[in-house]
Amino acid sequence: MRKGKHEIMNQIPLGKYRHYKGNQYEVVGFAKHSETLEDMVIYKALYGERGTWVRPLSMWDNQIEVDGKTVKRFEYAGETEGES
Repeated sequence: MRKGKHEIMNQIPLGKYRHYKGNQYEVVGFAKHSETLEDMVIYKALYGERGTWVRPLSMWDNQIEVDGKTVKRFEYAGETEGES
């Protein structure tokens, strides 16, 4: 069963996130893959060229192993300035 937009937003709030490698990103929205209907996260880099990216929700919300420790790939870091 596919999740609705509101269910995803409750699971992954819009705002700033820290990648496990240290860079910061902002989740700006959600979409579905046009062929598979897989839930996707739309996000922007908050560094460098500030590119816009898309990643499957399943990859966004998963945990990975780094130096023998299990960590979240992206950790919520708070609301984007101007949100309330």
